Amino acid sequence: MKDYQSEGLSHDPVHGYIPFISRVRSDTEVAEREIIDHPWVQRLRQIHQLQTAWWVYPTAEHTRFQHVIGAMHLASRLVDHLYDSLRHVANDVPSRGYVECLMRMAALLHDVGHGPFGHFFDVHFLADFGLTHELLGAVIIRQQLGELLSGVRQCPQSRLEPGETLDPDQIAYLIQRPQAQGTDTQPTWLRLLRSLFCGIYTADNMDFVLRDAFMTGYSTRAFDLERLLHYSFFSDAGLTIHARGMDALIRFMQARADLFRAVYFHRTVRAIDLTLESLFLESKSLLFPDNPRDNLTAYLRFTEWSLLVDVARWATSEGPRRHLGGQWQALLGRQLQWRAACERNVVFVRGESEAGSIFADENTAGERIRNELPAEWKSLELRADLPRHIHRPHTRGPVARQNFLYDAAKSRTRPLTDDQLFRQLPAAHRSCRIYVPRRTDTRVDHHLAVILDRLLGNALLDDVTNI
Repeated sequence: MKDYQSEGLSHDPVHGYIPFISRVRSDTEVAEREIIDHPWVQRLRQIHQLQTAWWVYPTAEHTRFQHVIGAMHLASRLVDHLYDSLRHVANDVPSRGYVECLMRMAALLHDVGHGPFGHFFDVHFLADFGLTHELLGAVIIRQQLGELLSGVRQCPQSRLEPGETLDPDQIAYLIQRPQAQGTDTQPTWLRLLRSLFCGIYTADNMDFVLRDAFMTGYSTRAFDLERLLHYSFFSDAGLTIHARGMDALIRFMQARADLFRAVYFHRTVRAIDLTLESLFLESKSLLFPDNPRDNLTAYLRFTEWSLLVDVARWATSEGPRRHLGGQWQALLGRQLQWRAACERNVVFVRGESEAGSIFADENTAGERIRNELPAEWKSLELRADLPRHIHRPHTRGPVARQNFLYDAAKSRTRPLTDDQLFRQLPAAHRSCRIYVPRRTDTRVDHHLAVILDRLLGNALLDDVTNI
């Protein structure tokens, strides 16, 4: 009989019931619940999953915590489908219990290094110290959680074998992106598992596509998870999808791209990001002046909650915080500094160079557009915003070599790029928007749109002659 007393259930709107181990057999073991309830994981309740898009989508108040619980659940589902094929293609694969517990803990902790506003914080704060949230997360796993993780011996579907001990270094390895080819000395089975965290479809992005689509109201079921899992397996080449699963993979990739265009790159979301960028750069030394790696105790308490509560008080404080406090109050009240005057979408197919375009660099594009404005608008303050989504992985680099296609007719594994459907996907998409100060006369919008069209090569004759 199953030991129901050892298992807890969390009900999730995306995945239904998510089981986890809440009790263990002895004092020498650690239940999954102890990791879930640890302050480093509970801290993720105070960081929104959608960076700043929750200011635009009222129902999208979900947090990193809900996401990592969902990712942990998907890790078990991936192991359920992939473990047998992993044993078939790799030597010295640990027990199913070890692999499942390892994957679940890596999925649960893959975002543990995130700071306020998620990836925005990576770019505008952690990068100052040569860090990313993955690198910082690996430090937290090793230094703060390692001893507890070594005591995890059971997950909902399996247990570690006698003599096996979960290795925190392997968990830290899984959550980090691959480096240059030839530098990875980890065993084959572990390298294959990392494709489930940094490939095209992963425990991370399959959850956030479903969750973000559901919570924003974009879609209640953004892609066919069951079919995608069913047709996935490990081959000698790596994580492979059977040709019968290609429709499901393409649907997933399209859904993810749609979320970038409709949600993550929404014009108002990007206006918030632009407003936040300049304000945060002035404020960050007052918010957290140290390298987080050297002060993990303080970083544990540094979240969106703490940040937003602190800056809300600055308007009534003294010194440099007082001036910044008024600007923070405006942002908290959604009084944005910028508005989108015009926008276009640029799609790049494989073989087209983005680097040679003026739209590869925001400063270059902004200056070019300003220089072409009529004299009365030459002094206009404007910002070119060029967010980019890669539909397909780069053709070079370690991340590109994570996913493969099985051609049943020829009984062989091939590159995904051999598939006709896959080749029809764009290589990348870039939104091209021009932002101006919020109260700028709307008459300038027409001029900016004409210039943008001309620079993109799709100007209409009447527009060109009327500028």
